[in-house]
Amino acid sequence: MISTRNICTGIIAVAVQAAGVLAAAVSSPPTVDLGYATYQGYYNDTFDLNIWKSVRYAAPPVGKLRWQAPQPPLKGNREIVPAIDQPPLCPQSGAFGVPDTYGFNSALGNEDCLYLNVYAAPNASNLPVLLWIHGGGHSVFGATYDPSAWMNVNENGFITVEIQYRLGAFGFLASADIKNNGQLNAGLLDQRFALEWVQRHISKFGGDATRVTIGGESSGAGCVLHHVMGYGGEETDIFSNAIAASPYLPAIHWYNDTVPTKRYNRFAELAGCSKESLKSSNHSSIFDCLVATDSVVLQRASGTVSTTQGTFGTFGFSPVVDGDYIQERPAVQLSRAKVIGKRLLVGNNANEGVPLTNPQVNTTSAYDDFIATTFPSLSPSDTTLLRKVYQIDDLPCDDDLLYDTTGSRGPTALCKSGMAIGIQQAVFNIAGENEFDCPAQWLAEAFSSGSRKSWKYQYSLMPNYHGADLTSYFSVGAELPNADFMRTMQKIWGSFIIHDTPVISALDATAKRDNATVPANADGSIKWPEFTLEYPIQMNLNTTGGDVSRITVPPYLKYNVRGGPGIVNTFSLTDAFAWEGGRGKRCDFWRSVSERVPQ
Repeated sequence: MISTRNICTGIIAVAVQAAGVLAAAVSSPPTVDLGYATYQGYYNDTFDLNIWKSVRYAAPPVGKLRWQAPQPPLKGNREIVPAIDQPPLCPQSGAFGVPDTYGFNSALGNEDCLYLNVYAAPNASNLPVLLWIHGGGHSVFGATYDPSAWMNVNENGFITVEIQYRLGAFGFLASADIKNNGQLNAGLLDQRFALEWVQRHISKFGGDATRVTIGGESSGAGCVLHHVMGYGGEETDIFSNAIAASPYLPAIHWYNDTVPTKRYNRFAELAGCSKESLKSSNHSSIFDCLVATDSVVLQRASGTVSTTQGTFGTFGFSPVVDGDYIQERPAVQLSRAKVIGKRLLVGNNANEGVPLTNPQVNTTSAYDDFIATTFPSLSPSDTTLLRKVYQIDDLPCDDDLLYDTTGSRGPTALCKSGMAIGIQQAVFNIAGENEFDCPAQWLAEAFSSGSRKSWKYQYSLMPNYHGADLTSYFSVGAELPNADFMRTMQKIWGSFIIHDTPVISALDATAKRDNATVPANADGSIKWPEFTLEYPIQMNLNTTGGDVSRITVPPYLKYNVRGGPGIVNTFSLTDAFAWEGGRGKRCDFWRSVSERVPQ
């Protein structure tokens, strides 16, 4: 007979031991020696995580290191460095034409910003690692997203490293001068350097350097796209998995093309380093002048170029084809499946064209102007075909009501959404597919060959504009979407990081709600096949139920949200090529004109 007293004694002993571990964690802040510095973080008892913030991973890219490849940190003294505060943001360069309401704004920052944050369980050992690259048009934002709740949902079964990198002109200034005297795509190389830092140091935090997932959203996912093509798709063990949420691929030029060169010259002029200015200075070249110029002057020049040159929703500085790290246009390289990494999870939001697309293009004449200014290198035959592909002259909508489409039947995103109808929605769809949806499809196709694997999804629940999905995984303090969906999304991504597959149990996918709907296998897991060219299936992630209300963000953005009780997950498998009236064929169009877009 088992003694109840012995059981109780054992429980008490375990509880005392656990309390002792917790007390030790609280009384002894986590400290890690990286060789060049020793950092002391803090323990967060809400999420049972050790957290280190503002860990330097590269030398300050200032002075002679401006527009150069990142360098290792210099060894400091043996004093312990507190690692409890957020790192300073890199200089911010805003978007053209987008109201300040949406946050894509220029702001002064600190060039000395190459830091990262680490989140790890106190007793972590050989755990897989997520390296997160923040979005923001290669120009704004930083390592400000809190993954703690996401990690908790997955029993703290992975480590998160969130990095900062040079933005705007500091990270992506391009010209022949930069090529000859410095380093192109410095911001991308910062990220690559952080990946190398993970290989050297993550074991000291309890991580497994052989199980690294590189992930990002928007331009962060665009950077993921560039890294899987890095150095022409060389074989490397620097990461094994990739997550790309709404990968952003704006026009990508050769470093010495007209567009980047024009912006370089304007930047130099604003910084007081034009060729004319050099005549009365001690500098021998524009580049030398820029290296010697005060940071605030350069920051303002970067912000001015970014917010005054381009079209609505664009940023002044982004990756270029440099012939080294980025060796050719992505549309070309991805078509040949020249990528690194073993597995890919890639997805889009239903309305990627909002809010970075002009929201006032609602007539055919305005459409013509939009196409001419946004895609100036398209030929007359290209624009005629574009008009046909998107059915501009005969948009298939039979009412003027705003509502989200099903994606597989009835009105399509060609002219209908919960945010716009007619020509305006067609323009949102053109911009969204060109810059986000089709790059995601090309990525999925590239990872569907050989031994690689890819899974694809669409984030369809309201609201579903670009960036709305961020709160689904960085959910600390978030009110949208509902708790069940956030937990399921975090389980899907966590499973991919930990188990190399987004397939989770049907119970987790339904949040144990009887009226939720998900495709399921006989073994109790959700049915989510790999994406292949022969079987181009994606998972449509959606919800239903609750109450629908209308939200307005002045002056442009309006969208529907689901709130209140009764919201449940509704997932379904769909044909990604047939989706929204034939997205696959429209992506074929964009690939066919990618030399002139260019992508």
